[in-house]
Amino acid sequence: MAHIKLLNEELPGIVGLLYYRPETGKPLTDLAETLLRGPSSLTSGEREIIAASVSYWNKCHFCHTSHAAAAAAHLNSGLALIDDIKAGLPNTPVSDKLRALLHIAHQVQGNGKNVTEADIEAAREEGATDIEIHDTVLIAAAFCMYNRYVDGLGTWAPGPNEAYAEMGERMAHIGYGRF
Repeated sequence: MAHIKLLNEELPGIVGLLYYRPETGKPLTDLAETLLRGPSSLTSGEREIIAASVSYWNKCHFCHTSHAAAAAAHLNSGLALIDDIKAGLPNTPVSDKLRALLHIAHQVQGNGKNVTEADIEAAREEGATDIEIHDTVLIAAAFCMYNRYVDGLGTWAPGPNEAYAEMGERMAHIGYGRF
């Protein structure tokens, strides 16, 4: 049960919080829609991997698992991707560019000032554009906020990966605008 009385205690994670305050929920879902599904040279699956990775590093089970399930839906990879993200993607073929961007995201997750010129240059050497670097940093920063929102209010989250399959499909194919 959340630390505050929500309008619908059955809604997990951020979903219950979005319904609780729609006037703050809408800008949050609009941001997620833009960052994860809007126009980009990074695929939605790659951006969901970044979001899920940051959420895992922040120990936010709900956000990690739901966004990893959305990545799996985008990539048609199956729910094994959820645990593979936790392990650093040893079994998922991803580009060196995405790995360099994930390194930047991990630096941001720890502290934005951890990002170095060498990190940026390494991503550029793998083909990352300034827009992709910008968006990676913003996804990482935004998911630090989302993770702290979800966990700071003590929302509940289903445990097993399978419980997130339908949610991941909905996030991937319908989007974030309807909560």
